[in-house]
Amino acid sequence: MSVTILYKEQPPFPVMATPDGDDLWLTLDDLRSATGWEIRPEGVCREGQCVPIPEGREREFVRESPPRFNLAALARWLEQPVLHDDVHGVWFFGEAARVRRETLRSLQAPDFRLPDLEGRMHSLANYRGKKIFLVSWASW
Repeated sequence: MSVTILYKEQPPFPVMATPDGDDLWLTLDDLRSATGWEIRPEGVCREGQCVPIPEGREREFVRESPPRFNLAALARWLEQPVLHDDVHGVWFFGEAARVRRETLRSLQAPDFRLPDLEGRMHSLANYRGKKIFLVSWASW
């Protein structure tokens, strides 16, 4: 079945996957392309972080023939929110609760870049340690 994966900060990624209730089975190539995660001997790894597959629960995460990985099981293990719309074939995977907690406790705003009225780009990180006045507006 064709589904679109929205994984954290990654752009939308259409794949042929096998949804099974609240589980989403991907080929290993699609897992890497859509999310950056890949299977290694030490577990499932992304950006230098490896997560061991829980002992005794391997079948919940990995299918051998054909080789597939259950992205939804990994998300639940990492305490990531998972939402899916079966009608439209869209799966959303948010940031892990641990990461959100750490970010909120740090009291550090995420960095972003915006242009001023003359078009010069400014990064929030350039003003770290300084007082700034930031105004935002939305029409909704």
